[in-house]
Amino acid sequence: MSPSTAAVPSLIYIAAALLIGADGRTLLVRKRGTQAFMQPGGKIEAGEQPVHALARELEEELGLRIDPAQALYLQQFSAPAANEPGYEVRAEVFLLRIDSPVTPAAEIEEVCWIDPAGDGGLFLAPLTRDLILPFYRKAQASLL
Repeated sequence: MSPSTAAVPSLIYIAAALLIGADGRTLLVRKRGTQAFMQPGGKIEAGEQPVHALARELEEELGLRIDPAQALYLQQFSAPAANEPGYEVRAEVFLLRIDSPVTPAAEIEEVCWIDPAGDGGLFLAPLTRDLILPFYRKAQASLL
């Protein structure tokens, strides 16, 4: 297939959180029925601001209430979607420091705090493995 006729992946627009605990570890989640761990967050609804989508998703998925004004916008990242073959996820990523407990809810089956220097021995989504964790490692000194 020539580049001009190659299929363009369908896009999934999400807001995601780089949640950092008091000890510097980051929280990853795994959705029910999937293998890959990833940043918490979810799809941005039509007309919704990314930071408000993030606040809604964090409350639905983790019982975590955040003040959107406390979310520091980092940047947009794009990678192949972990759970939807042929799709690309485009994520607006925000940094949040939290010290409150989280509980998996909605479609979240498991949560795990990991040292961002490694992968925690987990199977990671491409966005997390290839972009967000390396970004955090490089920026850690200035973000903490």
